[in-house]
Amino acid sequence: IELISLPLFGLIGYAFRQKRSLEASIKYTILSAAASSFLLFGMALVYAQSGNLSFEALGKSLGDGMLHEPLLLAGFGLMIVGLGFKLSLVPFHLWTPDVYQGAPAPVSTFLATASKIAIFGVVMRLFLYAPVGDSEAVRVVLGIIAFASIIFGNLMALSQTNIKRLLGYSSISHLGYLLVALIALQSGEMSMEAVGVYLAGYLFSSLGAFGVVSLMSSPFRGPDADSLYSYRGLFWHRPVLAAVMTVMMLSLAGIPMTLGFIGKFYVLAVGVQASLWWLVAAVVVGSAIGLYYYLRVAVSLYLHAPQQPGRDAPTNWQYSAGGIVVLISALLVLVLGVWPQPLISLVQLAMPLM
Repeated sequence: IELISLPLFGLIGYAFRQKRSLEASIKYTILSAAASSFLLFGMALVYAQSGNLSFEALGKSLGDGMLHEPLLLAGFGLMIVGLGFKLSLVPFHLWTPDVYQGAPAPVSTFLATASKIAIFGVVMRLFLYAPVGDSEAVRVVLGIIAFASIIFGNLMALSQTNIKRLLGYSSISHLGYLLVALIALQSGEMSMEAVGVYLAGYLFSSLGAFGVVSLMSSPFRGPDADSLYSYRGLFWHRPVLAAVMTVMMLSLAGIPMTLGFIGKFYVLAVGVQASLWWLVAAVVVGSAIGLYYYLRVAVSLYLHAPQQPGRDAPTNWQYSAGGIVVLISALLVLVLGVWPQPLISLVQLAMPLM
């Protein structure tokens, strides 16, 4: 986890001529160090009580009814704080919109995808090997965090005019959806499938959305093209790029025939299977709210272009490395949204390796 975080301190501030980038780097460094302290102190308390830090030993400790021990409760509480910060879950999310906005667009892509998916994988292994999910108290706490993340993330995204802040708040809600599948992990193998499929959909959709922002931006020539106004009428001079952005917004919103819909359907299915009705309701309400702001971005791409367009992608953007990644992501989102079986088979093959 720390090997992921340390390079980000420098990456977020590498556009050193931009004040926002340096501010975001300092903010992330300080808050990440504080979160790591909580995580390590929590691990120390768990070790003090159980005498072991392996997942299996922790599971045995919980199985022996030690969960109500004060040290163990405090330790797991502090670990939830540290991991909640890394995953930007409510109420540990305060850094997310500012850092996403200040970081250069390619770094925001890494923040939203690779770092969060890796850390979520750690949390999932903890649930698999140490049956933390068997504890009703832990499930209730995580359920409240998931509920708050889904509702708060979507509500805050409604009023955003900066696309990177919008995607930042959106990522909070998406991690909330994933947490629903994680809470239902004890109800069957379908929950692991749900996590794998949803993570794949979130990965490709976020790569494509932030990739378009990266292609429209150049942090050393000026600030990123992160204002929604910069994308107004994009279809009329970069139709393929506008189509890619539309596909990504529809996938993040969970519209049918996109990979995002398959992932969200899986989350709803495992929520119903585990009888987590209040979290299923949160997923439905959050998806309805999210539909508004995702479609707002998509619709603005097809409005009349301003008289003097502020920012634009290079004419040969599709031949750059970023352009190729964006096009492949869009293709995968559409193909796997219509025919998800190859992805589901791949996830099922990977499950025994967990």
